[in-house]
Amino acid sequence: MAINTRPTAGTSETADANGGPTGPTGPTGTTSTGAASTGPRRPAAPDRDRDPAPVPVPDRLSGRARLVLFVLCAAQFMVALDFSVLNVALPVLGEDLGLSRSGLQWAVTAFALPSGGFLLLFGRIADLFGRKKLFLAGLAVFGAASLLATLAWDPASFLTGRALQGLGAAVIVPTGMSLLTTTFPEGPLRDKALGISGTLLSLGFTVGMLLGGVMTDTLGWRSTMGLLAAASVVVLLLAPGLLPESRTPERPRLDVPGAVTVTGGLLALIYSLSTAAERGFGGVDVWGTLTVGLVLLAAFAVVESKSPAPLVSLPMLRRRTVAWGNVGGLVTFSMMSTVVFVLTLYLQETLGLSSFRTGLVFGVQGAASVVAGAYAPRVIGRFGARRTLVAALAGQGVLTAALLGAGAQSGALLATVAVSLASMCHLAAIISYGLVVTSGVPDAEQGLATGLVTTTQQVGLTIGIPLLGVLATTRTALLDGVRTVLAIDTAILLAAALLVAAGLGRSHRRTHRSDTP
Repeated sequence: MAINTRPTAGTSETADANGGPTGPTGPTGTTSTGAASTGPRRPAAPDRDRDPAPVPVPDRLSGRARLVLFVLCAAQFMVALDFSVLNVALPVLGEDLGLSRSGLQWAVTAFALPSGGFLLLFGRIADLFGRKKLFLAGLAVFGAASLLATLAWDPASFLTGRALQGLGAAVIVPTGMSLLTTTFPEGPLRDKALGISGTLLSLGFTVGMLLGGVMTDTLGWRSTMGLLAAASVVVLLLAPGLLPESRTPERPRLDVPGAVTVTGGLLALIYSLSTAAERGFGGVDVWGTLTVGLVLLAAFAVVESKSPAPLVSLPMLRRRTVAWGNVGGLVTFSMMSTVVFVLTLYLQETLGLSSFRTGLVFGVQGAASVVAGAYAPRVIGRFGARRTLVAALAGQGVLTAALLGAGAQSGALLATVAVSLASMCHLAAIISYGLVVTSGVPDAEQGLATGLVTTTQQVGLTIGIPLLGVLATTRTALLDGVRTVLAIDTAILLAAALLVAAGLGRSHRRTHRSDTP
């Protein structure tokens, strides 16, 4: 049994995963009972006059806690699966529905736009009006949208289903993460829960690529959307009886100007980068929407600095742990998604591997991610989340550099080993950056913190391929393009490791000085 002596700032109306309602110390499942006096013996004073005792926090998941974690992780895995399950099916889907090659890009973009653009908004709404309620609503929308995409009769109906899937995902992801961090107390339980969640998030993208190919070949492309519809129904049936309700105690006004500017900015930014992935950066619409996105995000910062109830607390963004933790998360997600993309091209088009053998490479990568997810919390427990994040970014960079040794005639074995080990570092970075960003954040602001975490994840998955992958696809010699991308990827990862180390190091020294008498 671990003893947590760190007080939890703020309260929330929630229940502990291991039992009954929480006390004023937060979601630990216990309340303070007082400490023994060191002075002369005297009659017991009322509880309010006693010093708070350390709050015991269990370090093992109870049976109910496992079910709660299963429901939350199943929802996150389902959304991660949706990012990649259609990739292999796109050519067949296009022929069936009459989508052109340029139109196929919208099968991905229609999902990415709302899923990335509305994350912060729905994370804040859930803080105010109930995370469980919004989580269940998001599941319902996602399931209905998946059914619409399964039954789609023309391009418009299919793309509508994909857009609604993205909207449901924008609700599920931040509410699911904030339910996880408010249900499981800071310490071993939260570390373990975030480790499992991070593993499944990374694994979902890889499994989606494998599963999409198998299901498309055997059952047709519609089965990939049908699978998501069925999964959402299962989670929706289990969630109401297991998940606790959680919200902030107060009800401040919703920051409408902030919601409009940040949502519009993210939508414009993701649209411009997604369009650039298809047609390059030469189009007027690409630069126009990119400019609009950046202007709106700058306006969002100004609005938030003056808003009485900001959607994003700028003081929170000024916390070095929040700022630099999210930098690390953005880099690890965007750079790993880029590596997976260019390796898929390299293995199939340069080495001539079949889809099945290419899938085996990423199957090994997925297995390595599972192993990393199991052991990363132990590493973090020993060395701390900050050191683990920095080391994981550096390790991912070094192993990405190793992929530069792959040649035109051979390299499948090197690619398998290097990308699998890089994925283990990637998993450690995912888990540790989530802990860095959310540790010490009051329960009342967990939705804001986890909204930033999940926005970073979604934006990272979205921008990596448009920013770098296009360099591989536009080169005359694919191998030269792949090597260029891998070299840039390596440089970004190593630079991020140095910057995050410096930023978090200053934060740690400042905290230490403020705690020193």
